[in-house]
Amino acid sequence: MSRIGTIFSPYPHPPEELRDAARAAEDAGVEELWLWEDCFRSSAWAAAAAALAVTDHLRIGVGIAPLPLRNVAASAMEVATIERMFPGRLLPGFGHGVQDWMRQVGAKAASPLTLMQEQLPALRALLAGETVSTEGRYVKLRDVALDWPPAQAPLVYAAAEGPKTLALAGAVADGVVLDSRHTVDEIAAAVRTVNDARAGAGRQGRADIVAYVLTAFGPDARERATAVLADREDAADRVLAGSVSEVAEGVARFQAAGVDDVVLLPTDDVDLAAFFSAVGQVAVAVPDAGGVS
Repeated sequence: MSRIGTIFSPYPHPPEELRDAARAAEDAGVEELWLWEDCFRSSAWAAAAAALAVTDHLRIGVGIAPLPLRNVAASAMEVATIERMFPGRLLPGFGHGVQDWMRQVGAKAASPLTLMQEQLPALRALLAGETVSTEGRYVKLRDVALDWPPAQAPLVYAAAEGPKTLALAGAVADGVVLDSRHTVDEIAAAVRTVNDARAGAGRQGRADIVAYVLTAFGPDARERATAVLADREDAADRVLAGSVSEVAEGVARFQAAGVDDVVLLPTDDVDLAAFFSAVGQVAVAVPDAGGVS
């Protein structure tokens, strides 16, 4: 079933604003609130746990946490701990990380693709309660198993942009997070790449596709949204803007392109409570929007 989510960004919003924002999103009827981990702002997992603790039904997505910053066993413990405390409400995502930041902290992988290829299968196996032994370039585990694996492993998402990462994510992750600034046609092409690679890896079903879309509401919405993409002549094709019904129509186009979760990304200068209220109205207006199937 299609879903509609929104975002709490670690910039310009400091961590102490998250609890009120999470409550506002849930009160507005929003199904999912997505976070991410930028260096050197907020911890993704601490923030996710805090948001889950102050809400009852809201799902929290991490899209994404950088793979190079943590040993895969540590990531598995983070995810498993949160999943056991808040079953079915965490959507954990991982990615290469911004390479300049990874270099800055001495964590840059010489081959980000190899790192993802090794980490995500190991992470998924650990979360499934398996005992994992592997000797890769980056992931080295010897009879490692979680003492407290989740009762049901959550879907593990990978962030992907270029064709190689999209294909790898389709092969080794359960879902894929696509960044904003893309047209519907570009998103459709990415979805095909992901699912073709998934099928080629012998995996059943479709990947769960999450796509961020820059969104603005109100009479001057299009100007505010496209201003963020001032360097693009086709900026208007890469945003959703206008009334609730106009944004809902745009969401439906992304859903038709194969997106399971359209995540509406606010511009930096908005009142979050008002934005979340509008997102909740969009969720009501879009046919077939609702919880994770």
